[in-house]
Amino acid sequence: MDLSFSPADQAFRRDVRAWLGDNLSGEFGALRGLGGPGREDEAHDERLAWNRHLARHGWTALGWPREHGGRGLSLMRQVIFHEEYARADAPARVNHLGEELLGPTLLAFGTEAQKARFLPKIVAAEELWCQGYSEPGAGSDLAGVTTRAHLEGDEWVVDGQKVWTSMAQVAQWCFVLARTEPGTRRHGGLSFLLVPLDQEGVEVRPIRQITGGAEFNEVFFSGARTDADLVVGEPGDGWRVATGLLGFERGVSTLGQQVGFARELDDLVALAKRNGAIEDPVLRDRLAQAKVGLEVIRLNALRGLSGLTRGADSADGGGAASIGKLLWAGWHRRLGELAMQVVGPRSLTAEGSPYDLDRWQRLYLFSRADTIYGGSDEIQRNILAERVLGLPREARP
Repeated sequence: MDLSFSPADQAFRRDVRAWLGDNLSGEFGALRGLGGPGREDEAHDERLAWNRHLARHGWTALGWPREHGGRGLSLMRQVIFHEEYARADAPARVNHLGEELLGPTLLAFGTEAQKARFLPKIVAAEELWCQGYSEPGAGSDLAGVTTRAHLEGDEWVVDGQKVWTSMAQVAQWCFVLARTEPGTRRHGGLSFLLVPLDQEGVEVRPIRQITGGAEFNEVFFSGARTDADLVVGEPGDGWRVATGLLGFERGVSTLGQQVGFARELDDLVALAKRNGAIEDPVLRDRLAQAKVGLEVIRLNALRGLSGLTRGADSADGGGAASIGKLLWAGWHRRLGELAMQVVGPRSLTAEGSPYDLDRWQRLYLFSRADTIYGGSDEIQRNILAERVLGLPREARP
C-alpha cells in the first residue's frame, strides 16, 4: 500500500480541518476533549447532539457504501478524517458501537430487511447500541458464553447476564451473543441476536469504576424478547458473525486513537519540561522510547489496514489486528505508568475531596485495563500462536 497522501487527499484534509474549525465552536466548542477512555459517560446528551450534527453534514459512516447512507470514502480519506478529528480535540462520539462495529457487521452478514431497518438510524445517530459479549465467566474467551436464548413462537426469549457493557444505560439496542442450541459447547450453537433494551426482562446496573466514572454496566436478561428474524447470520452461526465484528473493532478509527495518544505524550513531555523531570536521564530516555513506539504502532496499523483492504481478514492477514492490539495496549499502559513518574509524589494524592482525579491519574488508572478489554493480551497471543504460526492449541477444559 502507498502510505503517502495524494494532492486530492491533502485537499480533502484541508476541507475536514476547515469544517471542524468552523463547527467546533459555540456550545459544541465547549465539548472539545470530552468523553475519552474512562470518561465515556461524560456530557452524553451534548455529545449526542454533536454526533447528530456530524450526521446531518455527512460525517458519519464514511466508509460505508453510498447506497446504505455512507460516503464511500477510500481508506486513506477515512484515515485523514479520523486523524483530523483527533487533532481538533473533538469530543468522543457516542455512536461508535453502532457505526464502527454493528453497521459493518450488518453490511457483511445482515439480511436486506435488517439493513433497511437499522442502518439509516445508525447513520443518523438516532438509535444507540451496546455490545452484549462479555459475561462474568466469559470475558476475552467468548466461547464460554452461557447466556441462552430459545425460540418461542415468532420471538427469541433471552436469559443470562452480560458485564462490562459500555454505555448500556443510554442504548436502545444491544447485539447479544447467546447460546441457542442446548448441549453445545465452545464455538458451536451460538447466535448473534439484536435485542431491544427498553422492555420488561432487561435490567441495566451501572458499575462505578476506580476512575470515578460509570460507563460500564451489568445487563441482566430475564425472559427478554426479540423478533425471530433479528438474528444476524444463521442461527448457530453466531461465532463467525461475532468474530467478524471484532475485526471491524480494530479498523481505521484506531488511527485517530493514536493521534490522541500522541497528544497525551506531547502534553506529558511538556509537563516534564515544566517540572524538571526531563532532566532525569532515565525518564528522558523513556519519553524518547515512547515517541518511537508510537510511530511503530502507527506504521503497523497502516500496514494492517492495507492487508484488510486486499481482502484478508484479521486472522488470515498475518494476525495484524492482534498485533496492533498488543502494541497499542502495552504502549498506553506504560504511558500511564510513566505519567505517574513524571508527575512525582503528587500523583499519589487526589486533587480534591472526595475523589477528584487529574488527567494523569485517570490515565494511569484506566490504562491498567487496556491490556484486558477488547481482547486480553493472553487471548491475542493465543490467536497469533495458534491461527497464524500454527503452534499446538492450548489445553482447554
